[in-house]
Amino acid sequence: MKGQTDAPQDRGCLVGIIFFILGLGTLLPWNFFMTASLYFQGRLNTTEWSNGTAVVRKEYYFNNWMTLLSQLPLLLFTLLNSFLYQRISEAIRIAGSLVFVLLLFIFTAALVKVPMEEDRFFSITMATIWFINSFGAVLQGSLFGLVGLLPQKYSAVFMSGQGLAGTFAAIAMLIAIGSEADSESAALGYFITPCVGTLVTLFSYLLLPRLEFARYHLNKSSKYEASTTDELLKESSTVENGKLNGHANGSAGGSPAEAEADPGADGTKHAFLSLEQGEKRQAKASVREVFKKIWVMAFCVTFVFTVTLSVFPAVTADVRTSFSAKWERFFISVCCFLTFNINDWLGRTITTVIRWPCKESRLFPVLVVSRVVFIPLLMLCNVQSRSYLPVYFSHDVAFTAIMVFFSLSSGYFVALSMTYAPQLVEPKDAETAGALMTFFLALGLSIGAALSFPLRALV
Repeated sequence: MKGQTDAPQDRGCLVGIIFFILGLGTLLPWNFFMTASLYFQGRLNTTEWSNGTAVVRKEYYFNNWMTLLSQLPLLLFTLLNSFLYQRISEAIRIAGSLVFVLLLFIFTAALVKVPMEEDRFFSITMATIWFINSFGAVLQGSLFGLVGLLPQKYSAVFMSGQGLAGTFAAIAMLIAIGSEADSESAALGYFITPCVGTLVTLFSYLLLPRLEFARYHLNKSSKYEASTTDELLKESSTVENGKLNGHANGSAGGSPAEAEADPGADGTKHAFLSLEQGEKRQAKASVREVFKKIWVMAFCVTFVFTVTLSVFPAVTADVRTSFSAKWERFFISVCCFLTFNINDWLGRTITTVIRWPCKESRLFPVLVVSRVVFIPLLMLCNVQSRSYLPVYFSHDVAFTAIMVFFSLSSGYFVALSMTYAPQLVEPKDAETAGALMTFFLALGLSIGAALSFPLRALV
């Protein structure tokens, strides 16, 4: 087996570029459906005019249901992780998921041209969101396991690609809105974009095994396990051979009494001791033991996403500008989605340079909990329509400023929690810690999505 010094190089950073594209591709479904909320709300517009007053005949709560049905599959497939991933090969999980995501995006794009009654369109769209995010959850979990086999910097590249997926979707929406085409053609062009993006992601994954650097690292784990087993068996065999040689010498030069008194017991004992010590070196701590060490970080990542998803996008996407109708077309895409995604990515990136507070600090969970203040702040912005709460922050600048700090802190504390957790356990337990953190991340997303219903109703 090649030593570390003989490891091939990532020529042209091709593997890094591929994992950046793969990271981008994993979150395209969630971001493209979320950013297109204005299109979906337009098709679900059931406003009627009565005596010169606009009356909403039926409220679909699209953003709430879209968020919930996007995050529940992630939680479900995280729970089914061990069952699914051990029975289906990695290639089928990743390539198959990308193919189904591509087909569902093509279906969504085709649906733009199909006139349909609101209830049926809503049901079909929700079913599409459920299935496309189910395959996206399998894809994301599989790729997290894959990138974990490479040097740590590739995980950062993968996360960076995920962070920019939302920005990519927001820019695509801005281009669609700003184009001179009619709204139907603009929506069609918008949904064709993730089709192309998913196709590029699929080709990138298929290219990965052809690169020497990727092959070396992706095969290293199985080679390591095989070599470890061989070493333990060799050690056992050496001790066993020593035992047999000792018997031969004892028979030749020792007394029959000595040979009878020690019929190879020491050699056998040493053989089993060496195997047992090897097993202990490889044994991993139980899930419960690992959780006791990382529960603070698990709580933090759950709480961060609970706060974030409880108001974004269910509440924030309904904020209206205080300026002209022309700016209204771009307001949500720029001040809500683009602002959130750029600053969320920036917050994640900052953790590569600054990591404060430290993982042992009690201030860390206190700062995470303090983010709850963003919920009332955003609910008191110019959210329309509203029934109960007054508007305290009607100006666009106030809403944008709140969104900047809201998204920056979300990305920062999520990345910090996910980075700190594996550092709190032994290296052999880092994989277990990562799996637990992924589950609690999904749990936070699902709780936040569920909370978005009562919080939106309270506005």
